[in-house]
Amino acid sequence: MVSAGETTICIGDIHGHLDKLKSLWRNLEARLGSEVFRRSNVIFLGDYSDRGPNTKGVIDFLISLPALYPNQKHVFLCGNHDFAFMACLGVLPPTPPGFSYSSTWNTYLQNQEREGWWTGEGQNDVHVQARRWAGHMKSKINVAKGGIPFQGSTYDAAPTFESYGVAHGDREGLIAAVPENHKEFLRNLSWVHEQEGVDTGDPETSYSRLLAVHAGLESHRPVEAQIQLLLQKDSTVPRLEQFYGRKNVWNNPKQLADERVLLVSGHHGALYIDKFRMIIDESGGLPNKPIAAIILPGRIIVRDSDDPSKIPAADSALALEVVSTS
Repeated sequence: MVSAGETTICIGDIHGHLDKLKSLWRNLEARLGSEVFRRSNVIFLGDYSDRGPNTKGVIDFLISLPALYPNQKHVFLCGNHDFAFMACLGVLPPTPPGFSYSSTWNTYLQNQEREGWWTGEGQNDVHVQARRWAGHMKSKINVAKGGIPFQGSTYDAAPTFESYGVAHGDREGLIAAVPENHKEFLRNLSWVHEQEGVDTGDPETSYSRLLAVHAGLESHRPVEAQIQLLLQKDSTVPRLEQFYGRKNVWNNPKQLADERVLLVSGHHGALYIDKFRMIIDESGGLPNKPIAAIILPGRIIVRDSDDPSKIPAADSALALEVVSTS
């Protein structure tokens, strides 16, 4: 049997939905049992902000976990929405002397008018993703997401501003309103996480290492170079594909799959489970879809929408239970 210390929970994108996060947390503890749950590794896959109504409350909840659950190990990954939030607050990692974030704009200049980029004091040293995040979309309808309205910007960032009591686009007001411990939480987000694998005795659920990145890794680029970019927290890049990519980061690079490395991500608005590739983001931040988590190595899916009265009681075989992904 896999021990409690080897149980890992990967939680998908939260996007400001505090009530859903609390329900999911309750359901995870019910599914695992308190003893195992309170000694598990918990990896949050990023995107805590935007779309949902309570980014501030979500970050308060996450900040509270180490004190409330001191025997858990918590990993908070950075997502693309979190990166843009940090950029707007001016708390991205330091850049080389003489570097200006205005050099990041060129990649997106063709979208500037359509996305209504933020303008204001100090904009010449604001990362392009911050200008997009705090901007005002000219179109009111997000066709890519089924015709739902944009919430302020292309990132749907207006609810994040509002959760801190600030009007959307008021960068100065937001910087003043976000507490220092929230800024510190964002600064300290991991851009990549790696941990030892688990041998369950079953090749279908065993893996040599676990690698967690918000969106994934590009298959056509050397894996180690991408990991180093993330470890260095290089914020001079206009668009980090490991945070923003779509089809180009969906698959597990062959090198990792051959080494039996399990790559886990959120970001994609999908739930996908393969032998060495998992994408855990069932909701995509949409209010009518559940936030999902996966318990490893047993590959057990738990959702905030699960009926607590119907959650199976924890048992001694839990960590090795396998769910069908068909």
